[in-house]
Amino acid sequence: MSSSSSLPVPTDAAAGAPPSSVPARPLTRRDYQTLALSALGGTLEFYDFVIYVFFATVLGALFFPADMPDWLRMLQTFGIFAAGYLARPVGGIVIAHFGDTLGRKRMFTLSIFLMAAPTLVIGLLPTYASIGIAAPLLLLLMRVLQGAAIGGEMPGAWVFVAEHVPAQRYGLGVGTLTAGITGGILVGSLVAVWINATYSPQAVADFAWRIPFVLGGVFGLVSVYLRRFLHETPVFQELAERRNSARELPLKTILREHRAACVLVGLLTWVLAAAIVVVVLYTTTYLQKVQHIPATLALQANAFATLTLTLGCVLVGWAVDRVGARAVMLVGWGGLVLTSYLFYTGLPGTPTSLVLHYGLVGLFVGSIATVPIVGVRAFPPAVRFSGLSFAYNMSYAVFGGLTPIILTLWLQRDPLAPAHYVAALALLGFVLAWVPLSSTGYRPAAKGGRG
Repeated sequence: MSSSSSLPVPTDAAAGAPPSSVPARPLTRRDYQTLALSALGGTLEFYDFVIYVFFATVLGALFFPADMPDWLRMLQTFGIFAAGYLARPVGGIVIAHFGDTLGRKRMFTLSIFLMAAPTLVIGLLPTYASIGIAAPLLLLLMRVLQGAAIGGEMPGAWVFVAEHVPAQRYGLGVGTLTAGITGGILVGSLVAVWINATYSPQAVADFAWRIPFVLGGVFGLVSVYLRRFLHETPVFQELAERRNSARELPLKTILREHRAACVLVGLLTWVLAAAIVVVVLYTTTYLQKVQHIPATLALQANAFATLTLTLGCVLVGWAVDRVGARAVMLVGWGGLVLTSYLFYTGLPGTPTSLVLHYGLVGLFVGSIATVPIVGVRAFPPAVRFSGLSFAYNMSYAVFGGLTPIILTLWLQRDPLAPAHYVAALALLGFVLAWVPLSSTGYRPAAKGGRG
C-alpha cells in the first residue's frame, strides 16, 4: 500500500502493538470536527436503533393481541427486534460497496437518513387495537429499514474516522467514536428513565411511548444536515485518483482474498454482540421480568452501566495506543468474565449493589472498542469498508439478532443464562487476542507507513 494512507501498522497480534516508532502529529481542528460530527451522528443513529428495546414491554402489549401469553408476546417482540439485525448484512453490503467506490462521506450521510425516517414513522404508527395485524407488520418493516441503515453506519463510521486521525491516535480515535455510538444507548436509557418517571404506566401505554421515537427521527434528520460539513477521507481520495474504472466488485475481492480476516472479524463481532445485546440491551427487560425489579430502578441502573461503558470505550482506545490492543483485550475480556458472574449472581440485591455491579460490568463491556480497532486493520484500504461491513454485519445478523430469542428460551431452564453466555463469549475474545494479523493475509506495506 502507498505510504500516504492513514492507519498504523500493527506489530504483534491481531490486536497490534503501539506504533511507537512513527512520529506523532497532534490532532488538528479538522480531526476534532470529524470526531465530533461522526460521534454525534453515531449517537443519534444508534439511539434510533436501540430505543425499541427500552420500550419492548410496552410495544409487546400494544402491537400484539391482548390474549397472547406473555412469554410468546415478548418472543415475538424480540423477533421483530431481531429482524433489524437480520437486515443489517443487506444494507451493510450495499452501502459499503458504494462507500468503497463512490466515497465514504456520501454513504456515511445516507445511512443516517435511512435510520431517521423509519424511527419517526414508528412513533406515528397505529397499534394492534386500531388496525389489527397490519400494526406488527408495519413495525417489522420499519425495523428492517432501520437494520439496513445501521448495517452501513457503524462500519462506515469506524472506517471514516480511522482514515482521518493521525496514526498515533488511531486507537483513541476509534475508541472515542465507539463511545459516541454507545452513547446512543445511554441517551436511549436516559430518555426511557425520563418517560417512566414523568408519566404513569397508563400514560406511557396511551401516548408517551411515542415521544422517544419522534424525537429520535427529528434529531436524526438534523444530523443528516450536520454531516454535510464533513470531508472525504484522504485514503479514499488517494484511491480514487489511482482507481481503474474496470475494477472488480469489492465484495468479490473480499471473498477471494480476505476470508481469514472475515472469520477473525466475524468472531470478534460475536463477542461484541454478546456484550452489547445481553448486558446492555436485554438485561433491562431481564431485570424487570425475571428479577422483578421496578422499571424505573432497572432503567436507572442500565443508564449508569451504559455511562461506564461509554467511558470504558475511550479508556480502551487510549490504552491501545500505549500498550497495544492484545494486552487491552486480555485484561478487558478477562475482566468481563469475572464481573458478569459478580453482577448476575448477585441479583436482585439492593438498589445500591445493583447499580454498582451493573456499572462495573458495563466498564468492562467497553472492551468492545478493540473490535473495530482490530477489524479496520484487518483489511487493506481498497476494500476496507466492504470487508469490515460484510464480516461485521453477517456475524451481528446471526448472533446479535438471535441472542435475545435464545436467552428468552434458555431462561425457562436457567436464570443465570445471561451470565453463562456473556462469560463464554468473553473467553472467546480472550483467545482471539493471540491471533496474529498476518494470518489474515493482509500485511501493510511498511512499518511507519499509513494504510
